Amino acid sequence: MNFSKDDILKAFYERHACKLFDDKKKIPKEDFDFLLEIGRLSPSSFGMEHWKFLVITSQDLKEKLRPVCWNQPQITTCSHLVAYLAKKSFLKNPDYYRPMYERKSDIFPDVELREKAIKRYENFVNQFDDRGLACWSSKQCYIAAANMMTVAAMIGIDSCPIEGFEKDKVEEILGLDTKDYEISMFVAFGYRVNPPSKKYRLPIDKLVEYR
Repeated sequence: MNFSKDDILKAFYERHACKLFDDKKKIPKEDFDFLLEIGRLSPSSFGMEHWKFLVITSQDLKEKLRPVCWNQPQITTCSHLVAYLAKKSFLKNPDYYRPMYERKSDIFPDVELREKAIKRYENFVNQFDDRGLACWSSKQCYIAAANMMTVAAMIGIDSCPIEGFEKDKVEEILGLDTKDYEISMFVAFGYRVNPPSKKYRLPIDKLVEYR
């Protein structure tokens, strides 16, 4: 696919936080697999791939989640609801992070160079307590989510990022082991019922400073 600058801008102008989806329209598997691949290929700090994408298509599970997600209709009307789970304990576990470096034989052609990189990572990650680790990990999930929402708009799929939920109750319903994962955010994907509202943004000169 070759997108022009105008195509990309059009997608950004049409992308909006869709509050109500057509619950009769489902995203084709091929298209949703494509969005998941976009998420998988997203950048992350130290290349640690801090996310797990929990894809919820069960209507029963959506119905259970809606009351603890501020009763938002997009939870139950979307085609696919993705819970972005931020990794925690893995990030300090050598069994997880060492293979992430060892697979990069082209970047770290010798052991000494690789071990220096691993030591640098360990010094960085060990500064975090549990809360700090979760916050750092959650930030990375937002990168993957943003990429998936942008590309969704480019292929005609609507979305809505969701932070409004009761975290502890969501994690209980999803059966998460919170030593390993915590919920970062949801994104609902599907097809809108209503046209998007006008987009309001500050002008570029209010947002950008050159030095």
